[in-house]
Amino acid sequence: MRHAPIGTTVVSAAAVLVLSGCAGAPEADRATDTGPEPSSSGNAASLFPVEVTSCGFTTTIEAPPERAVTLNQGATEVALALGVEDQMAGTAYLDDAIPAKWADAYDAVEVLSKEYPTREDLLAVQPDLVYASYGSAFDGKVAGTRAELEESGTSSYLSPFGCEEAADRPDPTFEAVWDEIDAVATAFGVPERSEQLRTDQQALLDELATSGAGADLDVLWFDSGDKTPYVGAGGGGPQLVLDAVGATNVFADLDGGWAEASWERVVAADPDVIVLADAGWSSAEDKIEHLEGDPVLSQLDAVRDGAYVVVPFSESTPGVRLADGAASVSDQLQQLASRQ
Repeated sequence: MRHAPIGTTVVSAAAVLVLSGCAGAPEADRATDTGPEPSSSGNAASLFPVEVTSCGFTTTIEAPPERAVTLNQGATEVALALGVEDQMAGTAYLDDAIPAKWADAYDAVEVLSKEYPTREDLLAVQPDLVYASYGSAFDGKVAGTRAELEESGTSSYLSPFGCEEAADRPDPTFEAVWDEIDAVATAFGVPERSEQLRTDQQALLDELATSGAGADLDVLWFDSGDKTPYVGAGGGGPQLVLDAVGATNVFADLDGGWAEASWERVVAADPDVIVLADAGWSSAEDKIEHLEGDPVLSQLDAVRDGAYVVVPFSESTPGVRLADGAASVSDQLQQLASRQ
């Protein structure tokens, strides 16, 4: 089950980030990441108070958070990438598995609920910061509104990609992803950790652009659906990934990050490769079974050739793992090419 409509990542105008502090340093590369060294509490405290703004709401954080709660996988993984698990009191709501490089850090934090916790369970851990990927986390039955949290002394931050008002959402770019990471690093008092993430991911994207593993390939990004395919469209994470590897998205003309398409158009496009989003509500295996079991779809070149690329859903949404998703797609495309 998807915890928020995919449409929450369909984005338009830039969200404002008001940051106090500077940016700067490190996470190791994606294969050998051991996490950044924590800042000393004294140094972090000297950076406060700070203000962070998203979705038209500004919160003032008076001191480094010590009992933060992250809701939704994207928010949790930004926190883990910044190495602030020792400042967290809980997490909730995953779409798929936490990657191995952050597994130990994730295991060190209490999981409050498989999906959203009740408001009572959330408040029981006395959070001083609630950070979420989707506006649904600030429902009255979950965290409560951001204004209510502020009145009770709890700061909050909502991913700009999850703003309820379309006008508040940024265009889906890697720059916008990095802006969110900068804001969260500032909120946690570790602004020096976001710059290295930005630098490392840009270097990775430059490498992928040079290799051009997707050049001359027409690609279908198949998210879910059987009667009607839900596909990666021209304005979200899937398009950013396909652009990063130099591939052509057969549904780039559709608006938004994801959109309903038609099997007739899929058949007409006859893609060279099919990227399969792997998630709890729609596994890659389920989609392959549907494609290969359908008398028409089974005749697509990509299906007959087994030209599948599998990407965890969390590597297809604008967030800290999107560059890893692009790298994975590139690697798998190269493997497919080597089979020919």
